[in-house]
Amino acid sequence: MLKEKFVRALVNEDIGRGDLFSRISESREIRAYIIAKSDGVFAGREYVETLAKIYDLALSWDIHDGASFKKGHKLLMISGDSKNILSLERSILDMVLHASSIATLTAQYVEAVKESGVKLLDTRKTRPLLREFEKYAVRCGGGLNHRMGLDDCLMLKDTHLKTIDNLDLFMQEVRQKIPFTSKVEIECESMEMVQKAMHAGADIVMCDNMSLEETKEVVAYRNANYPHILLEASGNVTLETIGAIAQTGVDAISSGSIVHQANWIDLSMKVL
Repeated sequence: MLKEKFVRALVNEDIGRGDLFSRISESREIRAYIIAKSDGVFAGREYVETLAKIYDLALSWDIHDGASFKKGHKLLMISGDSKNILSLERSILDMVLHASSIATLTAQYVEAVKESGVKLLDTRKTRPLLREFEKYAVRCGGGLNHRMGLDDCLMLKDTHLKTIDNLDLFMQEVRQKIPFTSKVEIECESMEMVQKAMHAGADIVMCDNMSLEETKEVVAYRNANYPHILLEASGNVTLETIGAIAQTGVDAISSGSIVHQANWIDLSMKVL
C-alpha cells in the first residue's frame, strides 16, 4: 500500500493535469525497453512492478534487485498502451535511476568490508519523504538498514545526553517505558562516555568520529568487560577509510554517504 501511494504521487507530480502528447496522439500497442548506458547494481524492480499493475503494463525482466549489470544490458521490456508508456517513461526511469545509483554505491562499500565481516548500515540522512525508498535501495546494494525512524530504536545522541542529568537513572526509566524488544544505542565521543554508556546498560554503543586508535581501545574495553554490547562506528566514513575502520573490531559501520553521495548512473528507455 505504501509503495502504491508513493508511485501514484510520483506519477502525479510529472503528469499534472495530463500529458499534452496524450491529448493529440492515438493509442497503439507498443514495446519499449530500458537499457544500461553504464555499469551498476540494479534496484527499483518492486516499485516498477507496482506501477505496472496500476497502469496495466506487461513487464519482462532480465534482471532482479541486487544484481549487477553492464553497459549495454537490456534490463526490462515493457509492453502496453503507447500513451501510458510514454507518459510514464520519466517516472519509471527516475525510480530505477535513483534506487540503482544508491544500490551501486552501497555495493562498493559492502565490497570494501567484505573480508572483515563487518556490517554496513545506512542512516536517517535521507531525502524528505524518500526514506523507505532509499533504504530499500540500500538493501538492494547489500547494506543493512539502521533504524527507520525514532520509533524503532532509542538512540541517545550528544544533544539528548545534554538534557540527562543521571544516565543510570534515566536508563532504568527507559527500560520500564519503551517496548521490550526495542534496543538502546548511545552515541559516544570519548572513552569516558563509552564506559558510562556501557555501565548504564546500552545495547549498542556508537564510536562517533573517533580515531582508529580510540576505536580499537573501545573494542578492547568492550571485549574485556561487556562482550554482549554491539559496537558501531560512524563519522567521516568514505570508500577510502572504511576498510581501516572495519579492521578495528567493531560490529558495524554506518554511513550516510551511501545515500547522499550516490551519483546517478545512466539508464535510458527506447521504443522498438
